[in-house]
Amino acid sequence: MPSPVLPTLTDPPLAAEAAHRRLTLLLESTGEGIFGIDMAGRCTFVNRAACDQLGWRTDEVLGRNMHQLIHHSRESGAHYPECACPIFNAFRRGEPCRIADEVLWRADGSAFPAEYSSYPVIEHGQVQGAVVTFVDISARRQAEAALRASHDELEQRVAQRTAQLRELAHHLEAAREAERKRIAREVHDELGSLLVALKMDVDWLARRVGDPGQREPMVAKCQRMGDLVDTAVDSVGRIITDLRPSILDHQGLWAALEWQAQEFQQAGSDEREVDFKMHVAAGVAPPEGGLAIAVFRIFQEVLSNVARHARARRVAIRIDVDAPPAPVLYLQVRDDGVGAVPEALDDPRSYGVLGMRERAAHFGGRLGIESYPGCGTTVRLVMPLETAP
Repeated sequence: MPSPVLPTLTDPPLAAEAAHRRLTLLLESTGEGIFGIDMAGRCTFVNRAACDQLGWRTDEVLGRNMHQLIHHSRESGAHYPECACPIFNAFRRGEPCRIADEVLWRADGSAFPAEYSSYPVIEHGQVQGAVVTFVDISARRQAEAALRASHDELEQRVAQRTAQLRELAHHLEAAREAERKRIAREVHDELGSLLVALKMDVDWLARRVGDPGQREPMVAKCQRMGDLVDTAVDSVGRIITDLRPSILDHQGLWAALEWQAQEFQQAGSDEREVDFKMHVAAGVAPPEGGLAIAVFRIFQEVLSNVARHARARRVAIRIDVDAPPAPVLYLQVRDDGVGAVPEALDDPRSYGVLGMRERAAHFGGRLGIESYPGCGTTVRLVMPLETAP
């Protein structure tokens, strides 16, 4: 605030008295605490708001060193040296200040957070002292603390809800995998067995057609029926594999990943060149359960996206597994296809990408995707193999 205009000896007595009354009225009518100090730091004037906030009477403050009276200690209780006081530096060094992170001390020994400013008082070109304004900001601090507490509570609730949703998603995915496994087993045991039996009966009929005149068309009919049964058997096998590759349950994750890469390579042999390399350190057993399923499904989803969207001519697949005692799986698929804008990969509606990331995160892994239009796409999965969710 600007320095107060004090009456001088050259003013006419009446004018000086009127100016003094106006200044006193101004100081007493403000809600901020205001006091003045001389070059020794002693109080030269103080308003009612300052006395009310500090708990001192006017006569107890005038002439006292204000740093020793109200600013002697820091909030922690440690001594506050006078030479470091910003209030006094206003007239000693000509450094006006505005401070909002310190405390002032009341007459009863209690402290309160205050925001204060100190500006030098200049008369005839000479610094005569400083004028200080302050206000108790306890209510503001309490409101800020309440806001922070509310914000922290909200963040905690969001984190809890996110964890619950992730756990629910994992539970649903596990239930889905279990249902796929059950359906695949039933299709294999029931429908597959029926088709094989039907194929055997058709072959039996083809060998035993009695009428020579009807033998040739009957044999042809049986052959066509046999071809249809073969197609049905192949379709059932493909459906079973899509639902739940038996190799994942019988031979483990490493064999399943290699089989999936070979299937991808054979499916697009006329359209793209696939370079596949896999290295598993000795002594690392393939993980089982949900972790193995998560890695396999992520790999399956990545290759499916390449096949459907990338229009790539070259695809490089690298799978490496570190040695014990803390093995980590590194999986990378890089293509030279059409790529995508980064914003599309971060879109909340990119459910495929979101699903892969959630699968990885549930088991402590992370999935990164780098893609730019015309520059292809690189997908990297880093998955610790011994980290519980």
